[in-house]
Order: sequence, then C-alpha cells, then structure tokens
Amino acid sequence: MARPREFDQDKALEAAMHVFWEKGFEAASLSDLTARMGIQRPSLYSAFGDKKGLFEAALRKYTSSHAAYVRNSLHKHPSVKEAFRTFFEDVVSKEYEKSPSTGCFCINSMVELAPHDEKFEILTREHQMYLSVIFQETIERGMQSGELDAGINAKNLAQTLVISLIGLTVFLKSRPDRVVIDNFVKQILTLVVIA
Repeated sequence: MARPREFDQDKALEAAMHVFWEKGFEAASLSDLTARMGIQRPSLYSAFGDKKGLFEAALRKYTSSHAAYVRNSLHKHPSVKEAFRTFFEDVVSKEYEKSPSTGCFCINSMVELAPHDEKFEILTREHQMYLSVIFQETIERGMQSGELDAGINAKNLAQTLVISLIGLTVFLKSRPDRVVIDNFVKQILTLVVIA
C-alpha cells in the first residue's frame, strides 16, 4: 500500500511557483525548490515527476489564478474605461512595490522557454489568448452599455491591449523612470478612450 503524501501539495506548489518566478526555470535548482517547498527530492519526484513537470504544474497554477485576478479586476468597475485604467495602473504600482522586479511569471516563461519548448510555447500562448477573451468580453460590455462605440472591432482591440500589457510588463523589469511608464500607460488607455 502506498504511503500518503506527508506534505500539503498545494502549498508546496505555491512555494515552487515563487522560486521559478524569481529565478526562472534554468536557474532554479532542485535544492532551491525542495528547500522552499519544505520537502525532499523523492517527494518532489513522486508528486510532480521531475523539475519540468513541477514547472508545468506551477505555471498552470499561476495562469489559472492570474486569469481569475484579471477577470475580477475588470469586472468590479461598472465603467469599462475605469476598469482598464485601474487595471493597467495597478500593474505598474504592484511592480514598483516589488524589489527586485519579477514581472509576470507567464511572460517570463514565454521569453525563457517558449522559443525552445513547444509545450511551453502552447501553454503561454493559451494564457495570452485567454486574457484576450477576458479583455474582449470587457470591451463588449462597454459597447453594450454605450460607453464604447458599437462599431469597434472588440477582438482586435483586446489583442492590442494584451500585447501592450506584455510589452509594459517586460519593460517594467528594467525599472524605467516612473514618468516614462505613466506616459506609456496613458497612451495604452487612449486605445480604449478612442474606442
């Protein structure tokens, strides 16, 4: 009879996610991971297979929680323009509060692994597509309420906003002057205002 796992798998996965988020896949050693997770290597292998399996599970956990966060952020404001303004400003504020800047775990993974690994190319692309759907639903809500022009192409605008979000998140990792970032966000938001 197999012994039951003697650790909280969800807490261990959360800890591993933060190690990968801070260090990336390659730089995160098994010692880093097991120390932060509070488990031994055999438990890691038993629960997740190997380092790549653990990374995949951590990335899936992140994308699921990140998508829920984005959806909730955009739906808590009755005004679509206000929802996008608050969302983008929060992205900037949260990044400047962190030291060092860790960016977005999914975007970091896209840059590090997607060019070399088809599985992570697909996983990261799926997350960007899901964010586009959330943005599109929000834009369509604004079109239905009359806040946004009914003739705009919601899908194209949503994809443009997601690409802008990716660029903003990558740029923030270099800690540019806050005035430069605030101006960039204002320009991103003109896309919604013009719509």
